Amino acid sequence: MSKIVLDTDVLIDLLRGREAVRRFLREITNQSVPCCSVISVAELYAGMRPEEQVTTANLLDGLVVLPVTREIAELAGHFKRRTKSRKLELADCLIAATALVEGASVATGNAKDYPMPEVTVLPAPR
Repeated sequence: MSKIVLDTDVLIDLLRGREAVRRFLREITNQSVPCCSVISVAELYAGMRPEEQVTTANLLDGLVVLPVTREIAELAGHFKRRTKSRKLELADCLIAATALVEGASVATGNAKDYPMPEVTVLPAPR
């Protein structure tokens, strides 16, 4: 079964109860294992309110959380270096590299954050 890496924005939309994103994920996870990068875990916890801790932990417990390895870090650095846009965040490069190394697609509401041609992006509803 293939994997799908859920970008942080998709996880936030799930936590906020956006029904369009829930439907989208139900469809794509029929054939794919839902995953996220440890980078998304850090981003979620950085912006989380105290009352959201249990819900956030429960969501993450239902996903395969993928680590950042040296291979992923090197690939992310390559993505960042070759992209001329200063708007490309290293966190997005790490998530993209994780997906590529894992043979997964990235589900995101911000497809512009993933300009790497070798990364398959599945646009989530906004």
